[in-house]
Amino acid sequence: MGSRHARPGGPIRICFPFVGDRLGGSHISALKLVQALDRHSFEPRVVLHEDGGRLAEFLRGEGIGYEVLALPSLPSARTLSAAGAALHLARVVPRIRAFLAAHGFDVVHSNDAQIHAAWGLAARLAGARLVWHHRGDPNARGANLLAPAIADHMITVSNFARPNRPALSMDRRVSVIHSPFERPPVMPDRASEAAMLRAELGVPADTRILGYFGNLVERKRPLLFVDVVDRVRRAMPDIPVVGCLFGISLPGRADLVTAARQRAEELGVGDHVRLMGFRQPVEPYLAATDILLVPAVGEPFGRGLIEAMFLGTPVVATAHGGNLEAIEDGRTGFLVRPDDPDAFVPPVVALLRDGTLFDRVSRAAREQALLAYGVERHVAEVETVYRALRLRARPAPAPRLAGETLS
Repeated sequence: MGSRHARPGGPIRICFPFVGDRLGGSHISALKLVQALDRHSFEPRVVLHEDGGRLAEFLRGEGIGYEVLALPSLPSARTLSAAGAALHLARVVPRIRAFLAAHGFDVVHSNDAQIHAAWGLAARLAGARLVWHHRGDPNARGANLLAPAIADHMITVSNFARPNRPALSMDRRVSVIHSPFERPPVMPDRASEAAMLRAELGVPADTRILGYFGNLVERKRPLLFVDVVDRVRRAMPDIPVVGCLFGISLPGRADLVTAARQRAEELGVGDHVRLMGFRQPVEPYLAATDILLVPAVGEPFGRGLIEAMFLGTPVVATAHGGNLEAIEDGRTGFLVRPDDPDAFVPPVVALLRDGTLFDRVSRAAREQALLAYGVERHVAEVETVYRALRLRARPAPAPRLAGETLS
């Protein structure tokens, strides 16, 4: 079957590839887009390399169809040599290119570092457009070196996440589009959710809950969260406080779950720091949390932060990365010095002791979230990118390689 890109009147065919071995905020954001695209104008298809992971389970639960293109395991960019990367790409790019051509995809929308290079190069060879969705470090090599060469358009989740030193100019090929956030159809009863969480934790009814939501990776500073819980308990000995870490360590990364448990024991707060693991849906736990702490540095635009704002959970976050674009300090939350646990203490104590302040920040944050964020706005802006790409001329696909088959 040949490529069918020249279909000016038909829907735009978009491929959303994922490895499938993990589920994180970037996947959830991309899949909200998949679900909400106008099916009269767009035909999205989700493709996984693996069928047995958490992402496949999530897709089935959400009723999102997908297909599997089994490929050799993608090695970690952290440990891969240049020669190893070249060998891997040589093995997988022809297969991906053939798949794209066989199905006539107009656009490949890549969403994470393990996908960008292989699927991006294959898209170029197949004559499809590449939308590179960047949710990470503005200094990332791929975003600064490879994306400028192969991406037709880059979407970044914040101004902070825009590539800092692109090898080629991307001024006209970058759009800042915040991630999609669904407004809760019904506002959870924060008091009842907190009561259920306290019962699960086995703590007194007057215990205040500090929350950490996200994967336990170094950039997100889970050990600093433990330090903050310790500092807050010392500053407020009269009020019981517990810190809950909702998240897991990622495969191939440092075991920060064990490290967080050890840090808590060393500080003497082992009973006051709880490792909650992965929870889905997350909204009841965010609503049960008194204050969300975001100790991360280099956070492009965290999902948990905005989701907390929707639920009226006050946020205390580092004054770094995309947090500066999401929070108005003192009005919709608080921003503090990065990597300084003591900096978190004054706003946390103030929120826990001053009910009027708590209610004012909670209300302002929710109002701002409802005004500025939503799935509809995100989808409309991304659809504009897709339509603009269709109107731009594109070179014909490269000739098929000898022995290449379409699958």
